[in-house]
Amino acid sequence: MDKIAKDVGDIQSRLLDHRPVINAEIRYFMREFEEKRGYRESRLLENINKSVLETNKQMPPANFEDMKHQLSDINKRLEAANHMVERVQQRELEAQQGTRLKANMEQLKEDWAEFLKEQQRLKEEVDEEHARAVGQLSAKYNEKKKELAKFTL
Repeated sequence: MDKIAKDVGDIQSRLLDHRPVINAEIRYFMREFEEKRGYRESRLLENINKSVLETNKQMPPANFEDMKHQLSDINKRLEAANHMVERVQQRELEAQQGTRLKANMEQLKEDWAEFLKEQQRLKEEVDEEHARAVGQLSAKYNEKKKELAKFTL
């Protein structure tokens, strides 16, 4: 009976306990994956190294003094361009202010012309009123003169 229990336990462990087989499969998979990946990465690194070497051969050696000189030239050009842009903006602002000033002057001229017309109209009214008053006074004076002439005769 011991042997049967041992055989049954052995059969049960082989049928139901798959850990040893799964562990072996995992180790095999890991070993294959690492080998294949390792070769792929080494090939990738070799290709990158070749590209870097080719690039270094193709590019002229960089002189930092030349680069500094070129950068300072570029900086000077940018400053000059910035200065020119500021001048253009200033001119545009002056032109806008000039057009506003012209518009204001035109408005002042129109207002002045209107003021002069109003003054002319008022002058004409005063002249008419003065002429009427002079006419009335002349008429009264003539009347008084006639009365005075009647009495003196």
